[in-house]
This record gives sequence, structure tokens and C-alpha cells, in this order.
Amino acid sequence: MLHEVEIAGMVCPNNVFLAPLAGYTNYPFRKMCMRLGAGLTFTEMVSAKGLHYGNEETKQLLYCGDESPKAAQIFGNDPEIMREACESEELSPFDLVDINMGCPMPKIVRNGEGSALLADMPLAEKVISACVKSGKRISVKFRTGFGDAPFDAAEFAKMCEGAGASLLTVHGRKREQIYAGPVDYAAIAAVKGAVKIPVIANGGVWNDKDMKKMLERTGADGVMIARAAMYRPQTFSDILGIDPPPMRELFEEQLNLTRELYGERFACVHMRKMAAFYIKGRPGANRWKRDLFAAATTEEVAALAEEIFMDE
Repeated sequence: MLHEVEIAGMVCPNNVFLAPLAGYTNYPFRKMCMRLGAGLTFTEMVSAKGLHYGNEETKQLLYCGDESPKAAQIFGNDPEIMREACESEELSPFDLVDINMGCPMPKIVRNGEGSALLADMPLAEKVISACVKSGKRISVKFRTGFGDAPFDAAEFAKMCEGAGASLLTVHGRKREQIYAGPVDYAAIAAVKGAVKIPVIANGGVWNDKDMKKMLERTGADGVMIARAAMYRPQTFSDILGIDPPPMRELFEEQLNLTRELYGERFACVHMRKMAAFYIKGRPGANRWKRDLFAAATTEEVAALAEEIFMDE
């Protein structure tokens, strides 16, 4: 079940990847997940237009430190601007650039970006081809459908491969399902059977049993974990069968690095939110969340975390 994944000469140590998650997969979180065993992590999705116009907040999303291998995700629908992003100084450290063709959020879709590209295969092909011309390894993350229009995921996958993509990730849900509902294993299996490049399956993987089920039903080369990592980053170590460091140690490192990179105010707000995810479903979680969101400094957040994760 566990094995290396080679992507156009780039070798990932295992086939359990961390999904790009807007607002969450910044460098400190990715660093923690890689420490816990993730075979590959992705930045938050980054706007190609934001890079084009020199937006500083967009550039900050691409800090990648010493992680290896390095993968970024970008979104947009203008082939030339997407290629420009791939050729930019900000993306130069990355070994792989993923094109987001799966985001279901209305703001993105209204702009014709993300999963909206599933409804325009000729434009999607132009975007991929333009990015490939940059010389970067290019991957594509997409869903199994958009709206009520007929959609053949296998044909879309063939187009991606033909345009030069080196890796595909399939979220086994249609755009309208957002992040809930049944996963279309058959569609992912059809994609895997249609192409020769590696295929990663995404959707509904919370533990090793889910991973086994996904791989058995789809034949995919690996899985991508999203929400499970936000609630329990140790999901990676659980699947890999390794002992994770104590949660209090992981949290302290994440908080300190977040503060160092992004400042006190961001770190306080962000790490309150992360701690709330980590304790979801635990006894006393509501009380702890109330105290966390009342914390005004990172020192207060750290002190609460020391109590919360005392025995972990």
C-alpha cells in the first residue's frame, strides 16, 4: 500500500500527500506534516494574477523554507499569465507546480477559474500546455464533474496527460458536492486506467482503512489527505506506522515558526484556529475553544495549549 512515487524524475518518499488547503497549508503546517511523514505537501492555492501584479500577500504564501521536495499550487485561467507565474522568481524554488482545476468556491468559479475550467476543456488544455512550456513539472488537480453537463473524467485526464502534465490528482466529487457526499471511486478508477502518469486519489480519506479502500477501488498510485490533516495531523504517522512526537511539542514548534514568519497578530489568530481544529470532538472541547478564542497573545495561546495537550 505504501511506496515511493516518481513524478517525472522527482521522487516522493511515500504516496500519502497533503492537499493544498486555502488558509491552512502555510509553511509551518506543511513542515509539521512532513515531519509526521507526508510524502509531499502543497502550498495554499496561489493566484497567478496576484503574482502578475506583484501582490505581496500572494508572494508570502510561497515561502517554502527547507522542505523537499517542494510543490506549489496556482490558479487562474489566462494561459500566458499562468505560464508567467510558473516562470516567476517566486516559483523558481519549487520542483512541481500544480494547477487548481478543482476549487468549488463561488468566487473562484465566477471568475472562470478552479473547477469552472472543467466546463471548458479547450481552455484547460491551453492553460496546461502554457505552464508546461515554462519547463516546470506540472500537475493538475480536478474533480469528477461540474454542474449538470456530461463530464468524462477519463477523457479530461487524457487531455491533461497529452498537454504535458506529469501527475494528476482527482477529487472524487463533483463541484456541487463541495467537500461532502459520496466519493466516485469509479471515476477515479477510470482516470487511472486512461493515463500512464501517476494518479493520486482525493476525498474521504481519514485513516489507513480509508486509504486501503481508496486504493483497492481505484488502483490509484496514492492518496491526498485534506480535512483529516487539519483535525489530526498525526494521520500521516498513523498511516505510516511511525510514532509521532507529542502534540504539545508539535504545536509549540508550529506556533513559534508561524510567529517568526508572519508576526504576532497573525500567529495568535491562526494558531487559535488550528488548536480548535486539533481538539475537535474531544471532551471539554467547547470550553477550550472558548478560552482559546479569548486569548489575545501567542503567549496566552501557548499556555492554553500546554494545558490542552499536557498528556499527549
